[in-house]
Amino acid sequence: MALNDTYDARPAQQETAVGAGAQVLLLALLGTAIGMGTAGWLTGLAFAFATWAVLARALHRSRLASFGPANRVTLGRATLVGGVTALVADSFSGAPPVSLLVGLTAVALVLDGVDGKVARRTGTCSPLGARFDMEVDAFLILVLSVHVALDLGPWVLLIGGMRYVFVAAARVWPWLTAPLPPSTARKTVAALQGVLLLLAGADLLPGPVNAGVVLLALGLLVWSFGRDVRWLWRTSRVRGGARAEVLRELVAR
Repeated sequence: MALNDTYDARPAQQETAVGAGAQVLLLALLGTAIGMGTAGWLTGLAFAFATWAVLARALHRSRLASFGPANRVTLGRATLVGGVTALVADSFSGAPPVSLLVGLTAVALVLDGVDGKVARRTGTCSPLGARFDMEVDAFLILVLSVHVALDLGPWVLLIGGMRYVFVAAARVWPWLTAPLPPSTARKTVAALQGVLLLLAGADLLPGPVNAGVVLLALGLLVWSFGRDVRWLWRTSRVRGGARAEVLRELVAR
């Protein structure tokens, strides 16, 4: 029997539906606690639907037999990010509940270090899981950037938008899509973005200090992206030179 006839995506996709339901439940709890407005509700529901739709399609394409424990952790983290997103959207029409926003974000950041360990210990690492984890991280940074930008100005959005600019640039320059070597520095800088933005967004420090914290985050991110782009560019030149040399040898024969 062909693989297409034996694969059943329903068990894994049912878990994504449960995740969407958990997102709606969290929104209902937040709405009850703070009287969340229309913007928060619509944004949170849009996030829940988009997460479910994209993840269900990705599961179907990846043909995973099981959603896996690590992906469940990431899905829980995505649910928290959806709550943070709703709170930030709601803050455009009023003062945000900072303590609630900080609490949800802090738990999401802590769980960021859990799903990878779970995947390795259970032997369930997968390209889908790595991509899911990365996209949740990137979106949380974008949302936190929006929150902090309300006080410090639109320049903060450079932090949240940098990864998406990189992805867009890769469509123009395919050499940016080459795999990067593992880097502890890259992982550290990525982890610090959420911590530093959360510190600035918690409104515990004076305005100038918050600006300095965010500038530090931006500087580290520019350095990290710049280093990776330089490595990718140099590697593409080397590969291009190697291909040209092979072509010359073939023509000479």
